[in-house]
Amino acid sequence: MTQSTPPPRSFGSVGVAMITPFTPEGEIDVPAAQSLAVSLVDDGADLILLAGTTGEAPTTHLPEKQTLLREVKDALAGRAMLMAGAGSNDTAHAVRIGVGSQAAGAEGLLINAPYYNRPSQEGVYQHIMAVVEATDLPVMIYDIPGRTGVRILDDTLSRLAEHPRVLAVKDATGDVEQGFRRMEATGLEYYSGDDGLNFAWLAHGASGVISVVAHADAHSWREMITEVDEGDLAGARAVAQRMRPLVGAIMGGGQGAVMAKEALLLQGRIPSAALRLPLVRASAEEVEALSAVLAASGLL
Repeated sequence: MTQSTPPPRSFGSVGVAMITPFTPEGEIDVPAAQSLAVSLVDDGADLILLAGTTGEAPTTHLPEKQTLLREVKDALAGRAMLMAGAGSNDTAHAVRIGVGSQAAGAEGLLINAPYYNRPSQEGVYQHIMAVVEATDLPVMIYDIPGRTGVRILDDTLSRLAEHPRVLAVKDATGDVEQGFRRMEATGLEYYSGDDGLNFAWLAHGASGVISVVAHADAHSWREMITEVDEGDLAGARAVAQRMRPLVGAIMGGGQGAVMAKEALLLQGRIPSAALRLPLVRASAEEVEALSAVLAASGLL
């Protein structure tokens, strides 16, 4: 086994795309968010992402996002980096989110291509750059065409990479071969945005993961990254194999925010799994299957 040189990690290595806890009445539960963020860091996370897809960003509003950022940052007390999502299909709105997030204490931004309106590549570039240039924060580009409906092509990513504060990509394209090429071509740090592909990304030099499954088990991803850093790919592969049932239970249906909340409720780490429409609670059968996987994994 040969010790390898870890890749650069401007945004840490074990990130959690954190859910936003709500009360049964639909209000943001700030104490639950603070407690959860601390527990995730205790379990091995060193980056907390608020107001991402899993945080139900489309149905939380800027004052709520800012409250979450301020209160979670206070609770973390410098123990982990705090990143904010700045996604919208309205560029001016995305800029307001980015500026407001920096004002509330965010230490980095995650910016995706605008969704639904499907702009040209020039439109994608100008949208992202408008948000980048509105703040002083380091930026991670979020490439998730399955949700945005538009791909970020090679030339666009290369242009974005020329900006000194665009440092990384969260890749949820499912196209790992493309990602490996882009990593080499742009010099950007890459973070896995697909829990099922975490091992593949890390084995090929990614800096880390931004995970949904980490809500239930951040320490296993921490273990995997340590083993990759130490050159123990067999050990890291064994972690990936062990995690496969949990990844399937939380992410297999494409409802990460829903199932992560159900997992946390089963673990007793949030008081309510309430969501805001259009998301709805998991079925009793789905929760039963999730509970069985958590129990078999020693996570209950």
